[in-house]
Amino acid sequence: MRAVLFDLDDTLVDQESASDAAVVAWAATLGVTDTGVARRWSGISHRHYARYQRREVTFTGQRRDRVREFLGREMTDAEADELFAGYLERYEAGWSIFGDAVPALRRARAAGLTVGILTNGEEGQQRRKVDRLGLAGEIDLLVASSVLPAGKPDPRAFGYAVGLLGTAPAETLMVGNSLGKDVLGAQNAGLAAVLLDRAGAHPGAGVRRVRSLDELTFRAGGRTR
Repeated sequence: MRAVLFDLDDTLVDQESASDAAVVAWAATLGVTDTGVARRWSGISHRHYARYQRREVTFTGQRRDRVREFLGREMTDAEADELFAGYLERYEAGWSIFGDAVPALRRARAAGLTVGILTNGEEGQQRRKVDRLGLAGEIDLLVASSVLPAGKPDPRAFGYAVGLLGTAPAETLMVGNSLGKDVLGAQNAGLAAVLLDRAGAHPGAGVRRVRSLDELTFRAGGRTR
């Protein structure tokens, strides 16, 4: 093993908690206070972000569509942008890293591995996130799907990242919280992979699985355990 790629959101960064807290607070300012706010916003967001990943809509366009569907009304682009800004301010204020993130990055580097992040995110936002949370100095590179022909699980995303690392797929490990996008996608592209299953949702997945990044040990030239 010569390099390791980490997913960013919900692997190193607690994106879900930030989003849930932000939408509950933001929605309340608009008079939306039902108990299903966070779950409904999450479903809407995943659906429209998937459209963005398939290049069916722009990054800004998927944000506008999320607001329109969530509030259930038509509005101009300017109105949607203004409303989304209220959510975004709260979301970015809530960004935080998991306690096991930096120690894992440092163990990998101490073992002599090149360390990168491969994220299905918009490059500008993800770089701001990494910089603000102090992760930039813990990694060697960041690759965001917004600058690629396709995001994970498309093999091209992994191939591009491996090319930047200067390693072969078989010499590279992918660690992420998505079974389909991070783990199966990486395996299909020839990489080794470990599923980070913090909630224990995939006990029978049939892949290498850890509940915490603290469980990972790294060894250059050998198998990550």
